[in-house]
Amino acid sequence: MAINLANLMNYWSAAELDANLIIFLNLAGAMLLGFVVGYERYYHGRAAGMRTYGLVCMASAALVVIAGYPEFWFGARSQYPVNLDPSRTIQGIVTGIGFLGAGVIMKDGFSISGLTTAASLWASSAIGILVGIGFYAAAILLALLSAACMIWVSKLESLLPSRPAIAITMRFKDGFVPDENTLRAIAIKRGYEIATGTIMISCQEQKTEWRFVAVALSRKLGVPLSVLSQELTKFEGVEYYHLAHARN
Repeated sequence: MAINLANLMNYWSAAELDANLIIFLNLAGAMLLGFVVGYERYYHGRAAGMRTYGLVCMASAALVVIAGYPEFWFGARSQYPVNLDPSRTIQGIVTGIGFLGAGVIMKDGFSISGLTTAASLWASSAIGILVGIGFYAAAILLALLSAACMIWVSKLESLLPSRPAIAITMRFKDGFVPDENTLRAIAIKRGYEIATGTIMISCQEQKTEWRFVAVALSRKLGVPLSVLSQELTKFEGVEYYHLAHARN
């Protein structure tokens, strides 16, 4: 295609500018809705904040909305017919967001963090897709529901009965042989039970190390970590210990 003034002006025709304006409004709206969801993550100091959510939501909207205007591609002078299936574009977006979500999930022993962030990033991409398609009311509702879920459901969880879990690592002194039944009895006295199937035992340089998860019998019965730490300091045979909430 020859480059001349007439061809260049096709990119600035009234119809082309109208399409660009609609796309711009879609992108701006998607970015703002992404900010709504991302602010909760930013407020709680997570790695993915308002910028990440705004970019994910806006990019998802951009990829979908451009599929709705193939007649304006290349200044409305494409020499080849464009036949798009928006569902394939959406499929590609969801797959790409899956890789991004996997990057924010971290596993440390028995603790897993980042699941809520990954799920909310996925929701943010869905918000952008809804904006790109033109379901603005549904996109706004999903953004508000996602933000409300992350802000208030944790408060609801704190009111409901639960059994907190603690990941415990204990390294014993050279020659000390721990007994599982004794450890289970000690845990019960402090309001915990050792979860079945979580015990991991290793030995290095004649020193045995046990790792397991202790689940509280109830929220009120479980002894706080600070108290457990003081008791383990005085526990005979323990050379090293590590306590952490088993998040998932």
